[in-house]
Amino acid sequence: MRWTTSGVRLRRRVSRAGDLNWLFLPGGPGIGSESLHELVDTVDVPGCSWMVDLPGDGSNINAPGAPADPYRRWPHVLLEAAHAVTHPVFVGHSTGGEYLLSVPALDGCLEGLVLISTAPDASWIPVFEQMTRHNPLPGVDQATARYLSDPTDDNLRCVTIESAPWNFAPATIARGVEILARMPYNSQAAQWSEANFDRDYQSAWWPTTLPTLVVSGSADRIVTQTLWQDKQFHTLNTAWRVIDKAGHFPWIDQPTAVRDAFAALARQICNRHATD
Repeated sequence: MRWTTSGVRLRRRVSRAGDLNWLFLPGGPGIGSESLHELVDTVDVPGCSWMVDLPGDGSNINAPGAPADPYRRWPHVLLEAAHAVTHPVFVGHSTGGEYLLSVPALDGCLEGLVLISTAPDASWIPVFEQMTRHNPLPGVDQATARYLSDPTDDNLRCVTIESAPWNFAPATIARGVEILARMPYNSQAAQWSEANFDRDYQSAWWPTTLPTLVVSGSADRIVTQTLWQDKQFHTLNTAWRVIDKAGHFPWIDQPTAVRDAFAALARQICNRHATD
């Protein structure tokens, strides 16, 4: 385990031969990096894989070095995580990917970037809200009402668990419920992001030379993946992999396809190393 100066927590989950360090940043926010355990275990990439939790997110509370207001430097504190290891490759899921695209300075210190089930701006939100109206889940409505009146971590967990049919393909909903139920939640992080980031989000940079992988589930109902169709995101350094019949957690629905996409990026990074 490592801590950065401001309390970002890095926990190493997998070690393989190679000098790359893969930094896995969860979505949510308010959901711990435990949500990405299956992703780390699925992909077979060279080097070490680290679970990253920002101060005040997931179970990373009262982190050593964190300021009294742990959200004060969000999301720019991500730079500390990138500098905490050599040859970093950042992997961001959902809101985690949005945080990464909000920190332009990352472009100068990464070896690679992976964006999973995320978006370049906040225009996905009205699409999501329309989806929820057309595909209502009474359990979500009830859990949300409890959460709004009493925004505890447990009530946030209940909202997320009830949303499993929106997040996973039908065949993996039961497994998705197990995953969503086991991870730590942090309602304060969720509230901070809702008030200070989510609806005003606009990416601040796009990599033009950095090896980059965009992973999209073809059936993602949480964050519409159509926003990546804009030609500005189809640079020569970027690969966009649309995973057939996969939802918001594509590595759960189609693990082999996600593993193959990561393997291709790892080869791209290693080839770049060889020519530098």
